[in-house]
Amino acid sequence: MKKRQVMVVKREYATSSSAVGNIRYGECQKNHAANTGGYAVDGCREFMASAGEGTSGALTCAACGCHRNFHKREVHAA
Repeated sequence: MKKRQVMVVKREYATSSSAVGNIRYGECQKNHAANTGGYAVDGCREFMASAGEGTSGALTCAACGCHRNFHKREVHAA
């Protein structure tokens, strides 16, 4: 019978936005021509939420229609 070694990893997450700093989402980096083997971005310069915070539209960009994860995340110290 083999003995197993168990490792426990503790992670601490910041609970307030002031500990992380100000987060801003910049230009869209979604490659619209990926399925054809090319590279083309739409030129959206900054993420603008489609709806207010706490709604499903808060994660969709009003300018390009992409999810917020496609936009470059920039963290600025508070």
